[in-house]
Amino acid sequence: MGELIKFEPDRWDALKRLALEAVRSPHSRRSYSTGLDEWRRWYESAPEPRPPFFSKACVNSFRAALEARGLSSSSTNVRLTAIRRLAAEAVDNGLIAPELAAGIARVKSAARLGTRMGNWLSKQQAEDLIAAPDQSTLTGKRDRAILGVLIGCGLRRSEAAALTLQGIQQREGRWVIIDLLGKHGRVRSVAMPGWVKGLIDVWVEAARIQSGVVFRPVNRGGKLAGDRLQPNALWVAVQKYCHVVNIPGLAPHDLRRTYAKLAHKGQAALEQIQISLGHASIATTERYLGVRQDLTDAPCDHLGLRVNVGVEKKAA
Repeated sequence: MGELIKFEPDRWDALKRLALEAVRSPHSRRSYSTGLDEWRRWYESAPEPRPPFFSKACVNSFRAALEARGLSSSSTNVRLTAIRRLAAEAVDNGLIAPELAAGIARVKSAARLGTRMGNWLSKQQAEDLIAAPDQSTLTGKRDRAILGVLIGCGLRRSEAAALTLQGIQQREGRWVIIDLLGKHGRVRSVAMPGWVKGLIDVWVEAARIQSGVVFRPVNRGGKLAGDRLQPNALWVAVQKYCHVVNIPGLAPHDLRRTYAKLAHKGQAALEQIQISLGHASIATTERYLGVRQDLTDAPCDHLGLRVNVGVEKKAA
């Protein structure tokens, strides 16, 4: 059982494939693939000798290198999780000794210090963003429906890209996205506002879509040009209109956060928001919303200080 110190391409590719095939989520698979390739490049490019590749010392050194680059704790931990997965699959397939994998499993994750704020839109900003696309064009009709689904249902961009007409059904007198396959293979159903269904209806009628995936490419001639949009295309669609709400770099996940924030402000139950978002833990939803920090009634509003911020004239 070797330590895979030498990177033989065929051997590395086969081992990496074992690790990636054990992951269900396409998003996680892409992230793990990137992280593993980065680990390999870091090891190969070392000017000084590294510890043995499959060793706790090696992975600890890699974590230190990531932290020295200023990488966030979440980005660092995704890479470490990918390495742990690779080690687990390697030992299960008899490629490395169990004690090597056990050592890697004990590598500590990067500590998360505080909670990142993230972006979200106000109610008015959300309405302005949804109204931004040109409704007279086929692309505009599609983009309004995309923005509606992201804000009105809180879907991840990969989930919105995979949405099908067959998955939108009526339950208990309302429209619902049923059996939505989300992150880590979790299945959930999400209630859909009537106005979102209306935006989808306008788009699919104009595009003459009767079944299958809802969102599809449109070429410059205003014609359908494929049977589905890639998740990255939803990112491009959001970027196209973010200037309307004056938030450069607005991302699809910010619209998912907007869904959660507006629902929470509207007194929706935290548990129901958790279920709709597909979070495994209510603690994840609380961190996501930042419900412990009240920015509308903040501590600084209770200081009781009175300060004159005007410019005083100097005495002659």
